Amino acid sequence: MFDFGGTLEADGVNWGPRFHAAYVEGGGALDYATFEPIYKESDRALGRLSGIERLGFRATVEAQADLLRDVLPAAERFDARRAAARFCADAVAVVNRNRPVLERLARRYRLGVVSNFTGNLRPCLEELELLGLFAVTSDSTVLGSRKPDERIFRDTLASLGVVPEGAWMVGDNFEADIRPAHGLGLRTCWLAPAQRAVPVGCVPSARIGRLPELERVLG
Repeated sequence: MFDFGGTLEADGVNWGPRFHAAYVEGGGALDYATFEPIYKESDRALGRLSGIERLGFRATVEAQADLLRDVLPAAERFDARRAAARFCADAVAVVNRNRPVLERLARRYRLGVVSNFTGNLRPCLEELELLGLFAVTSDSTVLGSRKPDERIFRDTLASLGVVPEGAWMVGDNFEADIRPAHGLGLRTCWLAPAQRAVPVGCVPSARIGRLPELERVLG
């Protein structure tokens, strides 16, 4: 089982810092500490957007960039289209690198995605040419439960037809992905930059810096 954002389309960095880098490229000047709560406001607005369930990946990123521009102070305007293009280009490059790995894994295992998302996980995966590799896609908005709630993990395991001890959880968010999966008895693989410290109280089964390293972990 895989997380989506930060895992399938990035090397362990979630959307917030990546959107900040794109925002700066688009002319924004706020530092990340100031930017983060504003970004989170735009993230909540994205979840309420009419028709969000139909949007693919690029349209979702463009919608969030527009929402971010709208909630920023007037003096902090930036080029939302340029920022969205930067974000998408970076993500697509990582997806293109990761897709052959996932194709090989899909021939050996039943794969699933478990994501805190906005109801449009499947259109996003389809646009990125990943949907057909996953037997199960669990979108928190669709299911009505969010990580770290164990229900979304249990629902996905049931759909995959496996017990926790027979599954792996691969994700970048330690508190949403790794700790709850470990508590349920899954083996866990944490995707994170090398400089990120392991939180206390839980040791992942494996740690990688890029998704292709997962093949070495699984053997």
